[in-house]
Amino acid sequence: MKVKSIVVNGIVAALYIAVSAIIQPFGFTQVQFRVSEMFNHLVVFKKNYIFGIVLGVFLTNLFFSPMKAYDLIFGVGQSVIALLITIACAKYIKGLWTRMIVNTLVFTFTMFMIALELQLAFDLPFMFTWLTTAVGEFVVMAVGMPVMYVINKRVQFDKID
Repeated sequence: MKVKSIVVNGIVAALYIAVSAIIQPFGFTQVQFRVSEMFNHLVVFKKNYIFGIVLGVFLTNLFFSPMKAYDLIFGVGQSVIALLITIACAKYIKGLWTRMIVNTLVFTFTMFMIALELQLAFDLPFMFTWLTTAVGEFVVMAVGMPVMYVINKRVQFDKID
């Protein structure tokens, strides 16, 4: 990786952590609205952002999660798997909006991993917890699509090395 790419991914991680810290009470419960999840759309613009996103998720879970061990495995794992699925699918999908919609659906579906985590940690009912975490993820990712689109018009994520 180039130095500039490392710095950019560090900034992405820092932004993920900062936004997560602001909404901390809503990012770790049965109904999750982790607004920083909108940064997951960055891989739609350029796959190299996966490093900053995963680092941000890891450090957020390390610093703020009430169930660190579970979140470092399930939370980070869910992010890595969903991001890799999106990156793999993006090769075959034309259009930015379509890729963001697929990314939103992938992240929404893979919230079953977080539901499993919450079931193991707090004995919460799996299906209901999957539903509540998936709805929260869907809302954040859906709202994040136009936000990231507008920011990209100004910043041009795909041009940053």
